[in-house]
Amino acid sequence: MRFNSSVRRLLLAAPLVLIWSIGAAHADDQAAPRRIQEEIWALPLPLPMFAYLVRPVGDGPFPLVIMNHGVSLNPTDRRFFPLVEFRDAAKWFAKQGYLVVAPVGTGYGASAIDIPERGIYGPFFSKVGKCTNPNFRDAGLAVAQVDLWIIAYMAAEKRVLPDGVIVVGQSAGGWASIALSSLNPAQVKAIITFAAGRGGRVGGKPNNNCAPDRLVETTEEFGRTSRVPMLWIYIENDTFFGPDLSKRMHQAFTAAGGRAEYHLMPPFGNEGHYFIGSPDAIPIWSPLVTGFLAALK
Repeated sequence: MRFNSSVRRLLLAAPLVLIWSIGAAHADDQAAPRRIQEEIWALPLPLPMFAYLVRPVGDGPFPLVIMNHGVSLNPTDRRFFPLVEFRDAAKWFAKQGYLVVAPVGTGYGASAIDIPERGIYGPFFSKVGKCTNPNFRDAGLAVAQVDLWIIAYMAAEKRVLPDGVIVVGQSAGGWASIALSSLNPAQVKAIITFAAGRGGRVGGKPNNNCAPDRLVETTEEFGRTSRVPMLWIYIENDTFFGPDLSKRMHQAFTAAGGRAEYHLMPPFGNEGHYFIGSPDAIPIWSPLVTGFLAALK
């Protein structure tokens, strides 16, 4: 599969391309309000991609947070994918002093170039295959590799501190974050997941996972080598990865040796799977995140 040539030329034209700056925003009322700045970057990684970036105003370097988004298996949905799925959550981390990079996976938004009638397809690399034999492992590790590229690139640019990285992921992005933990990258201090998993809602049906036993088995496999401190957050009314499945995943992961603090939150809205995307959820999850990170210091 080929990346759109015009987009690739743009991304490779310079080590860093600042596409658009939204400007400075102010934190909510705090003892010491922190001004933040939102930007769009083009990242010249081995697989180039755009990224939403939000950071404190100033030169830094800052500690890095990477935020992994979920996936859609529908190419039309990927074309209309938002620039950032969880802007308010990203801004919250920036107000705590982090530089946040939320990469937009290739095959999404501006780089979504699937035109089947012309035989052109974008490099969407997060497919798991058929439900009869899904490959959850490699799909997670593929996005984990992108995180490693971002860490290396941002550190080389002297924009972030070389260690103490926090990785946050939602849904398939959370699953990729669990996969990343199995690699134990030295720069990563902690990983936080929201509604993590793969294979949810087959055929659009709630609580209809593609291969739940395989998902649990692969979670256990990741847990055998994972030693990064993790915080797993799930919601009771998540119809992609409900309480029974998420508890099985956590039990398998920790029994294998992984380090994960599990929290099941009360129902949120009509669909808990998108919890992190709501600004109204920040007062609910932020105390958990703050306490978790404080305990690691």
